[in-house]
Amino acid sequence: MEPQALENAALAAAGAATSVEEIENVRVEFLGRKSELKLALREVRDRETGMALNALRERLEDAIDAREAELERAELDRRLTDERVDVTMPGTPIRRGHLHLITQIRREVEDIFLGLGYTVIDGREVETTRYNFDALNFPPGHPTRSPLQTLFLDDETVLRTETSPSQIRTMESQEPPVYIVTLGRVYRRDTPDATHTPTFHQVECLAVDEGITLGDLEGTLDYLLKALFGEERRSKFVTHHFPFTEPSVEALVSCHICDGPGCPVCRHSGWIEVGGSGMVDPNLFEFVGYDPERYTGFAFGWGLERIAVLRHGIPDLRELWRNDPRLLGQF
Repeated sequence: MEPQALENAALAAAGAATSVEEIENVRVEFLGRKSELKLALREVRDRETGMALNALRERLEDAIDAREAELERAELDRRLTDERVDVTMPGTPIRRGHLHLITQIRREVEDIFLGLGYTVIDGREVETTRYNFDALNFPPGHPTRSPLQTLFLDDETVLRTETSPSQIRTMESQEPPVYIVTLGRVYRRDTPDATHTPTFHQVECLAVDEGITLGDLEGTLDYLLKALFGEERRSKFVTHHFPFTEPSVEALVSCHICDGPGCPVCRHSGWIEVGGSGMVDPNLFEFVGYDPERYTGFAFGWGLERIAVLRHGIPDLRELWRNDPRLLGQF
């Protein structure tokens, strides 16, 4: 195509373009690497032809740039008119998220014990059998030591089955008095069902000092139960057995549904089992170097999921792990 005809065609195409996308296509067609003008410039062998074609290239670039700027201004004007926002209109409400129910309960329990003067301790989720079993007075043949119940990483390393190892490590690192509470995830080889999951959360408390008695434990737990389930709730304690406490007691709280007469929630007993507790076994003190003749202490460990289920009447523990906003949004 002759230079004049090429220029006329390019100017006509630029003038006919109605959008930034179309003018870009015109630029590629007439000034791109494979355009007729570019190919002609590559074949130039004399000065006069080269000057003429370069002058043509500059005129086309200027014309296409001018048309592009014109189209961009027109597009901006259109958007300012069509997409104008009325700032006086109310905005679209955005639903805010909130903490998971277990996190809420965890922070609530932490606040209760901080108010009592306890220290919150973070423990390790990967523990040695020495701290997870030996230091907690589990005998060699105890079922909990079996790989059928505990998740072993190797012969001497496990995912902790409870948060109690943190108590041993704390006692090893400081002299009494000790008043700590530790919360976090624990792991057991449980089949998920309405009352079990392989991963769950615990809160464990430890108090060690001179003159601590079982009455101090029961008073602390009664205070905690009332704080979690309501001031009108009553508590009672029944004997039990745990490897790391002696004597051991099970804490129960009066049913928040029937408050005594009996219902399906409390299995018609009027009481709901919350968790285990007891006086620290002297063997644990000997393990960490405390004098069992001078110091006594109490400890308890409860599941946060169990507290959530009991307090809110959730029928299936697995619902807390399904992240269904229809359930979690209620709390």
